[in-house]
Amino acid sequence: GVGKTAVAEGVAQLLAGPSAPTGFAGKRMISLDVGSLVAGTQFRGAFEERLQAVLMEVRAARGSVLLFVDEVHMLVNAGRTDGSMDAANLLKPALARGELHCLGATTPDEYRRHIESDPAFARRFQPVHVEEPSVDETLLWLKGLRGRLRCGGLCRSGEVCGLGRGLLCLLVWLGCLGWPA
Repeated sequence: GVGKTAVAEGVAQLLAGPSAPTGFAGKRMISLDVGSLVAGTQFRGAFEERLQAVLMEVRAARGSVLLFVDEVHMLVNAGRTDGSMDAANLLKPALARGELHCLGATTPDEYRRHIESDPAFARRFQPVHVEEPSVDETLLWLKGLRGRLRCGGLCRSGEVCGLGRGLLCLLVWLGCLGWPA
C-alpha cells in the first residue's frame, strides 16, 4: 500500500508523545476492527449491541479517544440485516454531535464506491489523500532512519544508503527493513 495505516500509526505515536499538538494532548487512539465486531452476530441486534458498547466507551472517555477504523469503507453495510441499521448509520449521530472523533483508512476506489454512496456519512469525514512515495522520497526517509533499521545480514550496520534505489524499494516493499509497506 501507500502507507495509509502507517499514517494512522504515526498519529497514534504523536498523540502518545510529549509533542502532541495543542488540543490533542492527552488523547489516545483506539483501533476498531470491523471484522471482529461483525463476527458471530447472526442474530438481529447483536451487532448493534457491540457497536453501542464501543460508543458508550468512547462517550465515557469524554473526548479523549480518537477511533481509528482501518478499511473504514467496511462500516457501510456492516452488520446490516433485515430491519437493522449498518455501522455507518449507527455512528452518524455520534459523529455529527462531535461525541466521536474518527480517523479512517481506505483506498480512493473503496471511498468512492462505499463512503460516497452514503452522502450523509461522507459529510462526516474529510478525505486526506496519501500518495505513494517516490523512490527518492523512500530513500530520503530511510536515510533518516538508517541507525534504527536492521534486516538480518543484509544491513549489518544499519546503513542502507549505499543500496541501489531499486533494491532498496524492493526491500522496503518486502518488509525486510522493518518499514511498513
